[in-house]
Amino acid sequence: MRIAVIADIHGNLPALEATLEAIGRIRPDRLIVAGDVVDGAPDSAACWERVKQLGCPVLRGNHERYVFDFGTVRADPLWATEQFAPLHYTYRMIKAEARAEMAALPMTWSSPDAPGLLIVHASERSDADSILPHTSVEQIDAMFTNRAAEIIVRSHNHICSTRDWRGRRIVTTGAVGLPLDGYPRAQFCLLTLSRENWQVEHHAVNYDVVAALKRFDETGYLAEAGTVGRLFMREVATGAHHVVPFLRYLWMRRQKDPTLDLKQAESDYFNL
Repeated sequence: MRIAVIADIHGNLPALEATLEAIGRIRPDRLIVAGDVVDGAPDSAACWERVKQLGCPVLRGNHERYVFDFGTVRADPLWATEQFAPLHYTYRMIKAEARAEMAALPMTWSSPDAPGLLIVHASERSDADSILPHTSVEQIDAMFTNRAAEIIVRSHNHICSTRDWRGRRIVTTGAVGLPLDGYPRAQFCLLTLSRENWQVEHHAVNYDVVAALKRFDETGYLAEAGTVGRLFMREVATGAHHVVPFLRYLWMRRQKDPTLDLKQAESDYFNL
């Protein structure tokens, strides 16, 4: 039994196609998409349709939730601000039918054919939990109730990792469309069940980063997505963190000056 897990595509179609080509050469028994197909790079609608064509299980990520909850009573008021301009673009590109499909996605995957394996986007509890090297055992305890899972495969944090938790393994897959380890290569995870034990291989695939960057201009995305859209473009170009560090900087600055303009904050940030 071999299972390929991909996640965090974030609208990067060239990265997705290169990943699927690489997986096609491996020919695993199953493919699972562990969420965040959309929102980030410009081609969210095309990525969603491509993933649907695969006919494989797809889990809900936090960015699918942002899209299907946007404009509803469940939406965070912050989502309506300029800070979330990439989400506004993504929402406009994705039809109501596709948003309903996203809302119906499950949060977890397991199967009798894959004993001891649990796949989630972030955790069993939430689509937005982070598990980092310094996340405590007690914090992780609250994230999972499936005690039969010997190995948990997740995504969300965009950097490949493996850590122990109370005699079990937690594997983070890395990201297809927005890897954040400093290498702009599409990442996925391959699991092999051998003699009742799961073996884990992390893979990184070269793809046409230049073509992905051209899509930011060709689609009109940059004109609409503003500061955070430009930061997503930097993440595609560099394979490194830009969005979250900037948003933390913005929050810190706005504690002292709530009227601080987003573009001014962007300029200040890159001139530190």
